[in-house]
Parts: sequence; structure tokens; C-alpha cells
Amino acid sequence: MRGGRVDANHAAVRDEFRRLGWVVEDLSHIGHGVPDLYCEKGDKYVFAEVKDGNKPPSKRRLTEDEVFWHEILRRAGVTVRIIERVEDVAAL
Repeated sequence: MRGGRVDANHAAVRDEFRRLGWVVEDLSHIGHGVPDLYCEKGDKYVFAEVKDGNKPPSKRRLTEDEVFWHEILRRAGVTVRIIERVEDVAAL
């Protein structure tokens, strides 16, 4: 996947993290399966993969590149959260 392609709710999710006091680095321009956002707040950090919750499940599946990166990060002890709706951010 080329960098720069984002889901329709990407900006709203990014902005909600920021509204809730998270420092956010938008990584979506990197592409190639790298998680969309890196967010931190105090001693918490989250890698977030933004998917459009309004799309059917088949359109929200992880790409092969995303699966690769999620696995690399999991092996390093890091979980990538899949965020489908702005409301999901508050749960973190």
C-alpha cells in the first residue's frame, strides 16, 4: 500500500485522541502496513490502526502488510489497537 491513503474517519479518530490529551504522531504517510497512529499520554502508549466502522467487515480486514506489522509489534510486546469509531478512543 502506498502512503497517504487513509480511512474516512482517520482525521476524526486522530483529533479525538488529541482532544482527550494524547500526543499523536500520524504515521499514515509511511504506508506499507505501518500502524496509522502512535499515541502517548503519560506512561501509556498506543499504536492504532484506523478502520472505517461504517464499511462492511470485508472492507475492514487488515492487509497482508498490516498483519505483518501487527505481528512484528506483538513479538516486541506491543499491541496495535484497531479503532473503528471515534467512540473507541475513549475506551483506551
